[in-house]
Amino acid sequence: MILSGIIIAGLLIFFYFRFSFVFGEGSKAGELNFFVKKGYIFKTYEGRLIQTGYKSQVPGSIQSNEFEFSVADEKVANTLMSNSGANIELHYKEYLGTLPWRGMSKYVVDSVIAINNVKTEKGLK
Repeated sequence: MILSGIIIAGLLIFFYFRFSFVFGEGSKAGELNFFVKKGYIFKTYEGRLIQTGYKSQVPGSIQSNEFEFSVADEKVANTLMSNSGANIELHYKEYLGTLPWRGMSKYVVDSVIAINNVKTEKGLK
């Protein structure tokens, strides 16, 4: 009985830290390349932000910085859906794992800070 209680408590702690614990949060800015709603069972919002500058994992090659993210809030998703191609600054939370109903990325955008470099009052939520 005690052993099963310890196992259940351990599993609960593991699942909390893996899927609910916010590992980090911050902001990213760039051009909103695409934003879609997709999925077979759970329809989630997914997007890609192209950041200025270049990076390369292979010496001698060049590729743009891309930030792929998910959005759980429908109001934020509608704002992004109507501003594809715009320069946008986003606030995001980073989780250690993904959940099917939260999105395909461990980065979840929770607000829009600025669109076309015009700061919003408290961010668009």
